[in-house]
Amino acid sequence: MATQMAATMANGAGKILVHPLVVRVTHWINVFAMLVMIFSGWRIYNAAPLFDFKFPVDLTLGGWLGGAIQWHFAAMWVLAINGLAYLLYGIVGGHFKANFLPLTPRAVFSEFKNALRGKIAHQIGVYNA
Repeated sequence: MATQMAATMANGAGKILVHPLVVRVTHWINVFAMLVMIFSGWRIYNAAPLFDFKFPVDLTLGGWLGGAIQWHFAAMWVLAINGLAYLLYGIVGGHFKANFLPLTPRAVFSEFKNALRGKIAHQIGVYNA
């Protein structure tokens, strides 16, 4: 609970920090890596002769098929290493234990039913099942 309390304390600017810095940084790295994968994937898609639709070249990454594949695999490794770093932080730093446990099948089923109804409760600093 100390992690959760520290995460919800207000900083000097009056903002509430919900997530620790490591969580925010790893999520933004994921955003960057996914954008690289999407734009390079569009270039790879454009190289396939099976499809009539083509993405605009200005929205793709890689310059040519080989370059697009290199960007795609490089971003894949960034995602994999970043995911491993997040996982290690979550286990070693106690983030998972403090914020996600205890997790019961009943709580997951209840949240699933609420999600289907569009009635998921949101509280700052509290994760849903």
